[in-house]
Amino acid sequence: MALSDLSRESLLPSFLYAPAAARSFAGASRLPASPAAAPGGAGAPSFPIQAPKEKIEMYSPAFYAACTAGGIASCGLTHMAVTPLDLVKCNMQIDPAKYKSITSGFGILAKEQGVRGFFRGWVPTLLGYSAQGACKFGFYEFFKKYYSDIAGPEYAQKYKTLIYLAGSASAEVIADVALCPFEAVKVRVQTQPGFARGLSDGLPKFIKSEGALGLYKGIVPLWGRQIPYTMMKFASFETIVELIYKHAVPVPKSECSKPFQLGISFAGGYIAGVFCAIVSHPADNLVSFLNNAKGATVGDAVKKLGLWGLFTRGLPLRIVMIGTLTGAQWGIYDAFKVMVGLPTTGGVTPAPAPTAEEAALKASA
Repeated sequence: MALSDLSRESLLPSFLYAPAAARSFAGASRLPASPAAAPGGAGAPSFPIQAPKEKIEMYSPAFYAACTAGGIASCGLTHMAVTPLDLVKCNMQIDPAKYKSITSGFGILAKEQGVRGFFRGWVPTLLGYSAQGACKFGFYEFFKKYYSDIAGPEYAQKYKTLIYLAGSASAEVIADVALCPFEAVKVRVQTQPGFARGLSDGLPKFIKSEGALGLYKGIVPLWGRQIPYTMMKFASFETIVELIYKHAVPVPKSECSKPFQLGISFAGGYIAGVFCAIVSHPADNLVSFLNNAKGATVGDAVKKLGLWGLFTRGLPLRIVMIGTLTGAQWGIYDAFKVMVGLPTTGGVTPAPAPTAEEAALKASA
């Protein structure tokens, strides 16, 4: 077997492909023996995972498990990668007098904390956004199917954008409950030098200072930031990708290569990310302010930052960060889906199934 195949198989959880019978002990005994002989000449059993050969059934438990795993990979890794940008953004929001611009912000942090300081808070970032990504993508796929089934084929097609919006909003409510404690510790670690080195000492320190419920002090502003962001992220992405395949690509999606489809996913994600950054930025400023200042309220934030500051402070940096982040997330998510044998997200929506009356008329013609 080629090295690339072995590498891919080692990354894919076997429960995504093995049916219930194959997961049982009796089923496992029927698997083919490995061509490589074990010491002493006895054949050793192998449990290969061949993604393309065992197709995951759409909307099955394995499908949702794959989407959840893809969400973990896409959100956790990308947010951790842009920790330096996030660190500068948070400090610009909290102390604009000191951190006047992006370039000066990087310079001040490099001078005061060194290069290692740029990745302060990476552990709560990785864990928090991995948990959020699991819920965001996994539950989005679930709610999208659930609301489509409620609407029926005709209305699901007619009101597909509303279904994208409702599905993503429902998923994000759950995702933010998983993210909020990590986000609270991350902001405190990043904006208060000396508070803690990271999650391991920052979490108990935070709880000792403000109690366990203090970890959820920013949940409402977090919903205010993340729900509009996610609604825009999914609805605009689905719409943009559909328009690209419909008007800019001369062949059907099914005839496009997988690398080309992943390129479309990244491009659609980047464009969607720009819109996401704009609609969610005021709440992002609120989250940073509330998690940094003990006992602070939304009114305190508005009074100190002003309405114009809420909408614009740190916005250019966040557009660059969120655009790149969202494009990379969709690229990684769809790459994972392709790797496990699933289609990429979005594309030209098929026409709704004909009604019974239309089918009868067609048959009689």
